[in-house]
Amino acid sequence: MGGLGLSLSPWYEHRLSELYAQIQGKHRQTRKYYSTYNALLEIKELMLKETSLLNSIISQFQEAFSSADGRIKLVHSMEGILKGSQQKLEKVQLGLQEEERNRNELKDRYAAAIGEQKRCYSLMKSFQEKCSKEKLRSQSSR
Repeated sequence: MGGLGLSLSPWYEHRLSELYAQIQGKHRQTRKYYSTYNALLEIKELMLKETSLLNSIISQFQEAFSSADGRIKLVHSMEGILKGSQQKLEKVQLGLQEEERNRNELKDRYAAAIGEQKRCYSLMKSFQEKCSKEKLRSQSSR
């Protein structure tokens, strides 16, 4: 090992590539755990909101039977809840559509990459066959 150049033995190169593969695997696993955690956290928040909403409806429902004004308040409250739920549903549907667009784009890119891989494999096979024929021809001409 002289000068500024760095020369690694094949053993070290092999170990470094193994380490890099392990790091990539751990990184993917960590990203998966974070995604799962975030999804569960979002579900928890939605369930807490739903519980709060149901408790609110129960308390208003009991008050609604006591007077006509209470029934009107309950109906307005329910309309507000319905409107909020519809807005949330629309927001979720927009997010779903965006995710579907991303998925379709990735599927298209994957299909293009597979097609390119097949084309490269075909070209490589053709090149190897031509090289073999050329080698045979040069050996037979000697």
